[in-house]
Amino acid sequence: MNLWLGKILATDAVGETWQQQAREAALADSLRAKAFGITPENVDEVIERRSHLLKSVLPAFSQFCQTTLKIEPKEMLQVLWDLWLPLGIKIASQRQQLERPLIQGILGGQGTGKTTMCKILSLILDQLGYRTLSLSLDDLYKTYSDRLVLTQQDPRLIWRGPPGTHDVDLGLNVLDQIRQLQSPVMVPRFDKSAFGGAGDRTNPEMVTGVDIVLFEGWFVGVRPINADIFDTAPLPILTDEDKAFARDINRRLYDYLLLWERLDSLIVLYPTDYRCSLEWRKQAEQQMIAAGKSGMSNAEIEQFVNYFWRSLHPELFIKPLVKDATVVDMVIEIHADHSFDKVYCGLIRNS
Repeated sequence: MNLWLGKILATDAVGETWQQQAREAALADSLRAKAFGITPENVDEVIERRSHLLKSVLPAFSQFCQTTLKIEPKEMLQVLWDLWLPLGIKIASQRQQLERPLIQGILGGQGTGKTTMCKILSLILDQLGYRTLSLSLDDLYKTYSDRLVLTQQDPRLIWRGPPGTHDVDLGLNVLDQIRQLQSPVMVPRFDKSAFGGAGDRTNPEMVTGVDIVLFEGWFVGVRPINADIFDTAPLPILTDEDKAFARDINRRLYDYLLLWERLDSLIVLYPTDYRCSLEWRKQAEQQMIAAGKSGMSNAEIEQFVNYFWRSLHPELFIKPLVKDATVVDMVIEIHADHSFDKVYCGLIRNS
């Protein structure tokens, strides 16, 4: 943690030396400064607002770090200051420009920190006076019985997750009710532990007065691509059967486009190397096993991850997407150690 950040926390009045250091830090990364709308003209105002927000959110943030993340809050203060606070302020500003609730899409694969980010953004947005709903693409899974029928129709769908295993109409109904200011709204929830881990719908959650929806998932916002690309697809798309499966999954993405149209903004959590997700999954399973829970072996994990790479390969679907400023509003790059790298933005679409 930088000394000037500690000074901001420790005192009400920050001296000019510390203020200057905070000012320089805020402008040092031009891409990040642009993403969060920071300029030499408004940087002092930005620092002051962020400082007040930091102090107000710190108690809830500290509790979350200790009880959920099992780490000391000071280990996360810098990323809170550099990323989560300005991101929360940016989302709140976008909500102010609308006359209805904001639907914020968050795209990120296994281990990118979607759930953690949504929880921390909810804490921040609560301090800014906004009621936030976290909705996962997982919450839109078809029922267990419907997925059994789906597997009978297409035995290649051996795991839930790929396009085709969700109830898109359910998602459209929920988001449209929220966008139309209906209240209360029954929000679907999914229990992954049901039926021996196959998962099924559980009791829906009744919510009222939603201002902002954080809609996250491993392919939220992903568009279909030209099917010819699969002729020379990367591993593990190898055999003719693999290529046929990838093409069929690609076609199923068209069914999701209406759902993506409900997004007002899309943030992508983008690993600098997509293969990190395999190692992150192995780490997560090892931690579960160490805690006395059941977990997959490394061979099972590789089979599992390769299945999803065959369905929507990150190099084919995510890499081109982050370069499309008409679709993606912000990209947050993530290193193998889960630290954040570059933050940059595309065009903000009007809705």
